[in-house]
Amino acid sequence: MEHFYQLGWTLDPIGGSSSDAYKAEINGDKFFLKRNTSPFITMLSVEGIVPKLVWTKRIETGEVITAQHWKNGRTLTEEEMNSNRVASLMQKIHSSNKLLNTLEQLGMKPMLPELLLNKIETSLSPKINAHHTVRAAIKYLKNKVPQIDPDFCRVCHGDVNHKNWLLSDEDELFLVDWEGAMIADPAIDIGMILYTYVDFKDWEEWLSKYGKTLDHDFRKRMKWYTLIQCLTMIQWYEDRKRFKEMNDWIIFLNDILEKDMFI
Repeated sequence: MEHFYQLGWTLDPIGGSSSDAYKAEINGDKFFLKRNTSPFITMLSVEGIVPKLVWTKRIETGEVITAQHWKNGRTLTEEEMNSNRVASLMQKIHSSNKLLNTLEQLGMKPMLPELLLNKIETSLSPKINAHHTVRAAIKYLKNKVPQIDPDFCRVCHGDVNHKNWLLSDEDELFLVDWEGAMIADPAIDIGMILYTYVDFKDWEEWLSKYGKTLDHDFRKRMKWYTLIQCLTMIQWYEDRKRFKEMNDWIIFLNDILEKDMFI
């Protein structure tokens, strides 16, 4: 980012000194700068899903830099994930043909359950793969693979934890960090929200805000995708030797298997 320092910008890395994202300021104006962001960011900005995109530039190193308006605010609390606004924004994302067409034009294909299962099986380390809870989850996943029509798939975020939701000081709600965006079954997003943040007794009410009924098939699909995402996070934390968080996800994985054992 030397290019911007030379032009008089003040840059503060977000997430560490080697981050690809920066809080940037010049002449009193503040921006969020990021390196090599997907062109998908343009449509997300147009749709109001992320803070407004100001410009995109290719600098002399060949890197593409995007600048968005800097929004002062905070991430959502875990309790706030059970809200009308979260459900409404998820419904807007999943129903947007503009977002879907953009990813399709970028060459993205639907991430069907078989692909997700193969991806997670080949990514697990021998140690994780040998854990009895992980083995139970893999067995369940193999026996319960959802049958999904590719035409049913929509744009999904893939990591809807509360830290990726930004509530600005102007009371605007955004869903940020779209690096894992995919075309997939919307249950992959909804399952993680409901299993992680919403009491089961409130699932039907939350889904009514989203515009969906809680039928048996949707419950099965949510459970299946949530198990996939749990395994992904377990491996992610083991790779980084963050064993406390890894064990927390193993406990969560076991809870889903035991509490929803008849699905």
